[in-house]
Amino acid sequence: MRTPIKFLFIALAFIVVNCSERDKNMDSLVKIHTSLGDITVLLFEDTPKHKQSFLSMAKEGMYDSTTFHRVMNNFMIQGGDVASKPGFANESKRLIPAEFSTHHLHAKGALAAARQPDNVNPERKSSTQFYIVHGRMYSEKEMYTDLAKLNYAAGQYLQSETNLPLRDTLLLMQEQGRMSELQQILIDLKEEISAYTDLDLDKESTPEQIAVYTTVGGYPPLDFEYTVFGQVVEGIEVVDKIAAVQTGVADKPIEDIFMTMEIIEMPKAEVTAKYGYEYPVLKVEE
Repeated sequence: MRTPIKFLFIALAFIVVNCSERDKNMDSLVKIHTSLGDITVLLFEDTPKHKQSFLSMAKEGMYDSTTFHRVMNNFMIQGGDVASKPGFANESKRLIPAEFSTHHLHAKGALAAARQPDNVNPERKSSTQFYIVHGRMYSEKEMYTDLAKLNYAAGQYLQSETNLPLRDTLLLMQEQGRMSELQQILIDLKEEISAYTDLDLDKESTPEQIAVYTTVGGYPPLDFEYTVFGQVVEGIEVVDKIAAVQTGVADKPIEDIFMTMEIIEMPKAEVTAKYGYEYPVLKVEE
């Protein structure tokens, strides 16, 4: 007996609605397997182009057998250079339009897209390489200081004959790799350096940036310059381990840290319950 056409349409509509509801209530996380442990990342829904690209490349195994090829402690760990794999050169040239958001900062554990510099990439399009922020904690005074300008002004300040002993001390600290201590000394001298050089060394920071970088840590100089499209929800200690490995030329680890990726489908309610991530309510475009 043939099924009436109108009932068939109703059944198909029911299936489509159910699939749509299921899709809205599910999410795809990515687990990055490494020899030092696993890192699970959640991808933001308001950076859809980056999310889709990362998921599709992970599902197709494009990132498998690539390495974290650039590692800088207190900054970030970078990987995903698919051009290092035979036959994948074209995939490495894929560009993704920038998806900046004031809500996504370079907090510790942020997943972001690498890109070419502004002089050759004025639209700030992303490449398929990615990095995970390691960073460090910042004081509130640091967050209100233009560190690049401070370091430039300090060069003038330290040329003064009365400041030569301090210059020698700072040079020794630099040789010993005590950069955090050195930077803190200059920050403490900010007002004095500003008065000596007649330069304004202040910068603006949002309340959200102050709250994040003085409690969680991260790397604020990159905010709103590179697309942040996800965050580590499990395995941040593995990021710490990778960031601490010995590196050589071009910040490449002495021993290769290979990765493979696994897609994990999970209900959003379970994501929230397990990892504490609250999904934002996205506005529907009319």
